Amino acid sequence: MPRFLHNYNTNNNRMNQTKYIFVTGGVTSSLGKGIIAASLAKLLQARGYRTTIQKFDPYLNVDPGTLNPYEHGECYVTDDGAETDLDLGHYERFLNVPTSQANNVTTGRIYLSVIEKERRGEFLGKTVQVVPHITNEIKDRMQLLGNSGDYDIIITEIGGTVGDIESLPYIESVRQLVWDLGENNAIVIHLTLVPYLAAAGELKTKPTQHSVKTLMESGIKADILVCRTEHEISDEIRNKLALFCNVKREAVIQSIDASTIYEVPNLMLEEGLDVVALKKLDLPKKAAPDLKNWNTFLKRLKLPKHTVNIGLIGKYVEMQDCYKSILEAFIHAGAANETKVNVISIHSEFIDSENITEKLQDLDAILVAPGFGERGIEGKIETIRYARENKVPFFGICLGMQMAIIEYSRTILGLADANSTEMNDKTSNPVVNLMEDQKNVTDKGGTMRLGAWKCDIKPDSLAYKIYGKTSISERHRHRYEYNSQYVDQLQKAGLISSGVNPDTGLVEIVELADHPFFIGVQYHPEYKSTVANPHPLFVSFVAAAVKGKKK
Repeated sequence: MPRFLHNYNTNNNRMNQTKYIFVTGGVTSSLGKGIIAASLAKLLQARGYRTTIQKFDPYLNVDPGTLNPYEHGECYVTDDGAETDLDLGHYERFLNVPTSQANNVTTGRIYLSVIEKERRGEFLGKTVQVVPHITNEIKDRMQLLGNSGDYDIIITEIGGTVGDIESLPYIESVRQLVWDLGENNAIVIHLTLVPYLAAAGELKTKPTQHSVKTLMESGIKADILVCRTEHEISDEIRNKLALFCNVKREAVIQSIDASTIYEVPNLMLEEGLDVVALKKLDLPKKAAPDLKNWNTFLKRLKLPKHTVNIGLIGKYVEMQDCYKSILEAFIHAGAANETKVNVISIHSEFIDSENITEKLQDLDAILVAPGFGERGIEGKIETIRYARENKVPFFGICLGMQMAIIEYSRTILGLADANSTEMNDKTSNPVVNLMEDQKNVTDKGGTMRLGAWKCDIKPDSLAYKIYGKTSISERHRHRYEYNSQYVDQLQKAGLISSGVNPDTGLVEIVELADHPFFIGVQYHPEYKSTVANPHPLFVSFVAAAVKGKKK
């Protein structure tokens, strides 16, 4: 067959294959690659394309599960038990589609996989190198979701910043994949910064030019530039960026600061990001994006009828990303209640019996956050006692539920030394203890109770009233559990076990009957809250805060 006919047939066969969009970042970190990726995915989804997003992180940890929250923000958990980057939370919140282990890959996982293959002899004695072995592994992972046949478009966010040493294998893999897949089947969006210099009174394009040049030195031409900026980018600057960065004028996209991340899809729609991407992928525009429900959410978010102050009591409050999913769940629940939720972050380490009234008296509701370790737990226990005794709506998540059990055991049952063996393994009343299947675990990474587990809810309970059904599935991330030896006596004393896992018998939900709103859950409901489906626990909690609002 003549070569030109072979190429024609190959390209013809590719017309129906999955298309790929790679998102890279330049100049500085924290520009919002995840939000841009999620916003573009939302627009493509709204046009009728089956779209998902994946994140490739350049650090050597196998997953974020062992990272300190101060290092990397919260660890997000998927239904299949993957401990992932918090950007996957944005993907789910925007698209309302579950992600999985395949949606987040780290350099550590890549190298671990390649080394395990080498140990098994799969490379037949060849010298194992970054190119081709590491890059081939990356390319395989990048195409895993695309090869499933479930998606029309895969958006891949490359973590880090172009020019970083640790990102080079990913950049090389993208270069190869763009070449492998052929014209119109893969494009690169480069997110960069156009800074404003107050002294000069103007925006500067030079950092973006250098960033694009660095990308081109690695063999990659940016197809679309998304420019983060605090000020409107003029036509003159757009033309300059197009000329010196070698992109079409229409492919210079402005991403100006927004009051909320949920405005970004509309801003990208106005800029035509989705139209330009589809044109470069040789895909039809189909119908205009249907963002009716999205914009209804935005309207309710921006025009609230009520305001409440909800205390977030935790030990990582200095870094808001540590509780990212909780904060976003409050946004979703606030909009559902047409309520502005002011989240007041309070460090549990600095709460005690002397100052607790001063710190908490102005709150309309209190959430005690999840966490690990002994630091700050006495402040959490004091907080729960205050909420229980003063009838302030209370919501405890994971460690927050465990602290509620400890507080009730100490105050109501009179078990003065009641504790969790996580904090005190010598206590004579371990009302919270290490799960049986965790007692012989030595490795820390990926060994907790993770992912979606079932929970049966008792009728006539607050939990049933909230969920409206007797069987649910929620995501977990913990090692310690409510000690079953204490369940009966605590229940007789008034702490109701309203949700139980049908397979293990572990208590998943506790609540109080003689309280406006008092509930603790062992799982993490915040992981499943999305714009389209605000989590019912958060919605009900915010509603309770509105109902009991202090004058």
